[in-house]
Amino acid sequence: MTDAFMGPPWQMDWRLDALARRDALPECARKMIDEARAELVTEKDPHFRGIDTDADLPPTMYVESVRSTDPNGPRILYFDNHRGWVVYTSVPRAEDPQITVVEVFWQ
Repeated sequence: MTDAFMGPPWQMDWRLDALARRDALPECARKMIDEARAELVTEKDPHFRGIDTDADLPPTMYVESVRSTDPNGPRILYFDNHRGWVVYTSVPRAEDPQITVVEVFWQ
């Protein structure tokens, strides 16, 4: 093990209710969520995504803080031109960097 920041790929865990919502969606929506997941787990630092770092995301996706008053809190990744989102938290641990998906929505 190393004390240095390990970076991508990140581990991704799902709350059971978020995973159940994802699994209940149509195949096309699940595919978009999988694409969003791939963007997050391969990013150098998914927590500090934002205006300056979203240029490499597909044009239908972007990330922002859930609450502007809590910039270190959960993030929301919008996909499918605002028709869906994934709310996640990230823990930049040296041994096991992790993303936890807490909510999934698509309309």
